[in-house]
Amino acid sequence: MNLTIDCSFLPHEDADASLAFYRDVLGFEVRLDVGAKNMRWITVGPAGQPDTSVVLQPAVIDGIGISESEADAIRTLMAKGLFAALNLATDDVDTTFAALEGKGADVVQEPMDQPYGVRDCALRDPAGNLVRIKQK
Repeated sequence: MNLTIDCSFLPHEDADASLAFYRDVLGFEVRLDVGAKNMRWITVGPAGQPDTSVVLQPAVIDGIGISESEADAIRTLMAKGLFAALNLATDDVDTTFAALEGKGADVVQEPMDQPYGVRDCALRDPAGNLVRIKQK
């Protein structure tokens, strides 16, 4: 078997805010944008990596069979950064962090050496999803 990762999915609550974060802060390319308002599916991905994408999808879609209390639970977990996450890698985490912080990213953790052997930092996207960036 020869499997590759094509795309992963992250929830959003505000499509425009999520689009601005992934495009303008992280510098991802917009590959597809379908739907309207909060019923938008936006496919983004790192420049130069056309085979790897992230689909930003509505966190809760009316009529998909979940109760309002379940929808509230999803939103609560998202706000805490516990529902979904994205792990990225860079050649220089300190320089990358400084650039992202300068663009107004919501910082969760400044760059630090972890006891498990990586140096990383963490941000939160507008939906609350945790974005960790490690040094290669």
